[in-house]
Amino acid sequence: MGIVPLCFKAGEDADSLGLTGHERFTIDLPDKISEIRPGQDVTVRTDTGKSFTCVVRFDTEVELAYFNHGGILPYVIRQLSQQ
Repeated sequence: MGIVPLCFKAGEDADSLGLTGHERFTIDLPDKISEIRPGQDVTVRTDTGKSFTCVVRFDTEVELAYFNHGGILPYVIRQLSQQ
């Protein structure tokens, strides 16, 4: 588990989507982390019933690997322990 960086689509922002900052969000990600791709579109739903599309801001496969390992430090430690 970690923080998934998201970016609004071009021309959208919190104001245009009517978001207040008090919502709870559900992000529809693939079941397997390995299925997430850099720049992939995902659907975001709020507890108030709003739905919109965002772009996953993992820009490289390396960033996805860091996320998959729980962060940069766990990734580096695993790499070092395999040597």
